[in-house]
Amino acid sequence: MPQPELQAQSPERPASASWWGDARSGKLPINLLGFGRALRRAGLAVDAERLALAQQGLMLVGMNREDVAAALEAVLVSREQDLAVFRELFAAYFRNPEVARQLLSQLLPGSPEAARPRHRPRVQEALSAIRAAQQKPASEELALDAAMSASDRHRLQHADFNQLSASEYRLVQQLARDIRLPLPSYRSRRSELRASGLRVHWPASLKAAAATGGELASLKWRRRKRLPMPWLALVDVSGSMERYVRLLLAFLHQATSPQRYPQLRRHVYSLGTGLQELDRAFAHRDPDAMLAQLNHDIDDFGGGTCLGECLAQLRRQQARHLVGRRTLVLLVSDGLDTGDSALLERELQWLARHSARIVWLNPLLRFDGYAPLAKGAQVLHRHSHAMLAVHNLQSLQQLAAHLAKLLQLPHRD
Repeated sequence: MPQPELQAQSPERPASASWWGDARSGKLPINLLGFGRALRRAGLAVDAERLALAQQGLMLVGMNREDVAAALEAVLVSREQDLAVFRELFAAYFRNPEVARQLLSQLLPGSPEAARPRHRPRVQEALSAIRAAQQKPASEELALDAAMSASDRHRLQHADFNQLSASEYRLVQQLARDIRLPLPSYRSRRSELRASGLRVHWPASLKAAAATGGELASLKWRRRKRLPMPWLALVDVSGSMERYVRLLLAFLHQATSPQRYPQLRRHVYSLGTGLQELDRAFAHRDPDAMLAQLNHDIDDFGGGTCLGECLAQLRRQQARHLVGRRTLVLLVSDGLDTGDSALLERELQWLARHSARIVWLNPLLRFDGYAPLAKGAQVLHRHSHAMLAVHNLQSLQQLAAHLAKLLQLPHRD
């Protein structure tokens, strides 16, 4: 990797200052601002407050490359799954002169186009946006962050996933990853200590009385634990669903991650010409790695759909996921089934008996006056407890509220 040309050393300006830009010459804030914009394009939550804190940190640690990387990482990265993206983008941004020439405001030796390393998709898009900005006049500098203006945000909230351009689709995919999806809980058989309750926890109360000479100064209470409901996602990967599936899988991957729900038991399967387990892909923390694994695991992506055969395979091989009628089943499909509708009827009846709720997530609800006319859609409509839309960002944000109302269980202790 070529190194930047160092300016002549002097007592007032160390040689390392030319790498990042000396704050006294005005280059450090410009470089940091450009790097922050690149991080936002890659999906990291970087705002002006963090950039100001990062600049203060750089003034304290000096211009050593390792110290700068550690300081920026500590301030600008808040999620563990973003660490790899930050480190790769940091190396590419400050080492590749062709990418950052305009924003770095200094000449650096270039490297051949063919020698560029292959980056993660999020890093690649952030770098390509900077390269495109090099061809724009200086008056269009503000266009680098125009993707998240108020008007564009409002439009993307209501835009159909199937009508987005490639860049808009990637932007919506990043926004969908940050939507929270509170899942309902159920009462476990195990109990835990609580500040109040209906039952006294006598072992803990007597143990606490030992500290007060045997007097029961206070009672310890117990309640049954509440755990998140087991979660089973069945995702239609047929050709009519292709535009929606990748974004919805990225959303579900982040919304139900172990970092948000450490005790959640989740399982994901694709429904196509056959049933395929996707748990190995969902085990990745990084959403880009998850999508790459999905491309490798799903061999019938964009084909037909045989929902009845897939559900029959689920009943025969994976029925262990439906224990105690506590499982929340999310069935993502448009209902355009090419299989036997009678078989689908029988399998959905079995699935309804062995699960807590079946929620049908249907992107065709984007049409006003939609009615399930296809045979598969009619069967899904009869046996689903609810049918919700999942065709734009607004519908994903409303999904959490709908699930809370539909799946709210009585809280009795």
